[in-house]
Amino acid sequence: LLEQLKAHGLSHEDIDVVVLSHMHFDHSGGLLSAWSEQEEPKLLFPNATFVVGEKAWDRALKPHARDRASFIPSLNQQLEDCGRLEIVPTDGTSSVLGEGYRFHESHGHTPGLLLTEIDMPGGPVVFCGDLIPGTPWVHLPITMGYDRYPELLIDEKKAFLSDLQARGGRLFYTHDSETALSEIGIDERGRFSATNLVPVLSQLDH
Repeated sequence: LLEQLKAHGLSHEDIDVVVLSHMHFDHSGGLLSAWSEQEEPKLLFPNATFVVGEKAWDRALKPHARDRASFIPSLNQQLEDCGRLEIVPTDGTSSVLGEGYRFHESHGHTPGLLLTEIDMPGGPVVFCGDLIPGTPWVHLPITMGYDRYPELLIDEKKAFLSDLQARGGRLFYTHDSETALSEIGIDERGRFSATNLVPVLSQLDH
């Protein structure tokens, strides 16, 4: 993450808001400094407000035995202590993010996962987290073995994709090694698919 920021001429100190889709280590561990034998990892992004959903935060503090290993207890404590943590209530309102942003909430992968929608000239873009981690998961029946409630997740995907496709929205993927962004297609049978794939982030300026 730090290397990618540097490639864009930024450091973690330049970031003013960090939205956490949920608190699993692969989506929040980048907030910490690199592991060292000499000291515990420290919270980076000293000028940022950290935004996380209420239910996702509760899950991180009180994990189930099935997903306890996916959370970083020391990170939870550092976020609480920094004084810059905003917990987004279930109605999705945030005092940090203003116009042009909204949240969708999902519970199939983990309770309280936030999907951030950003208004853009070419249509809204949604950071779809682990609800749809890559292009194969746009197809409704496909879920991850780690999803807590697969049937709920499929229902959430159907409602989410139907709404976003009707509004000309696009998906930004977090776990796809080849595709950063796509539009949403739907065929005569009602089957969703990823279309007009964007492989590089430099094309996101529109």
